[in-house]
Amino acid sequence: MNMIEALNDAHDVMMARDPDIVVFGEDIGYFGGVFRVTAGLQKKYGKTRVFDAPIAEGGIVAAGIGMALYGLKPVCEIQFADYIFPGFDQIFSEAGRIRYRTAGEWSVPMVIRTPYGGGIFGGQTHSQSPEAFFAHMPGIKTVIPSNPHDAKGLLIAAIEDPDPVVIFEPKRIYNGPFDGHHDRPVTPWAKDPRAEVPEGHYTVPIGKAAVAREGEAMTVLAYGTMVHVALATAEDNGIDAEVIDLRTIVPVDIETIEASVRKTGRCVIIHEATRTSGFGAELASLVQERCFYHLEAPVVRVTGYDTPYPHSMEWTYFPGPARLGPALKAVLED
Repeated sequence: MNMIEALNDAHDVMMARDPDIVVFGEDIGYFGGVFRVTAGLQKKYGKTRVFDAPIAEGGIVAAGIGMALYGLKPVCEIQFADYIFPGFDQIFSEAGRIRYRTAGEWSVPMVIRTPYGGGIFGGQTHSQSPEAFFAHMPGIKTVIPSNPHDAKGLLIAAIEDPDPVVIFEPKRIYNGPFDGHHDRPVTPWAKDPRAEVPEGHYTVPIGKAAVAREGEAMTVLAYGTMVHVALATAEDNGIDAEVIDLRTIVPVDIETIEASVRKTGRCVIIHEATRTSGFGAELASLVQERCFYHLEAPVVRVTGYDTPYPHSMEWTYFPGPARLGPALKAVLED
């Protein structure tokens, strides 16, 4: 499956198992969503379980919180991550706090899914990467898959989680693994756009990273689309880099990160979001705190720029091999 098909399958598997699951968002019912992630679900499960919502993200999130408190398990889609901010207060002030406000008596078992990042020439209003805002929210788990297998397993785990989970789905790899060897979409997709995804129910644990590539020379921390860029850049430059796919940024798997950096002594962090106060800053701080005496070079970040996402300059903004390659080499030379 590609990631879209894997996410669709996760919905299908869980809706068949649990009648309390409801799915809603803008255009996700009859149309199946802008990216077709929910295609066919309304026809199979009916309009009371899969339905369209008004163009009001605050209302979508608020309704989901109410449903979750009532005993349902809502899966809400925000059409693009850029549109999530009208629901920001509901997520921050309500969804993330109710367990704490009620001393554990109530929880909010809801999932908020949203496509994020660049790669489709969406410009400033369809390409942002706002994950750092949500990583800063207490009570919210934040998940970012890099491949179809993990996307399905993480979504199922999120639906089964008793607390709110936000899943950012990288648009650039929705339809298949990105060929990260190129800075521009010359050959944007690998020859086989699908990956092995088990049938039926399985989970990928929230809060557990994966070692996408083993190595000894340095550690590269990445998530989402940047995992593919990191893998391709290390291969093209002949660098024995260990690539860690975080999969979840909150909770972050600090044990896997620490073990890798202690082994390699060097660390490069890559993410698509803007640099200042991006999640890479938190990762750099954690690495410095945990691995200071093992580091042989400063921790380096390769990120997007501190500007809104530019439409005409998308592939210059996007961190690719042309920027990551020199960073890896410079860290090796320090």
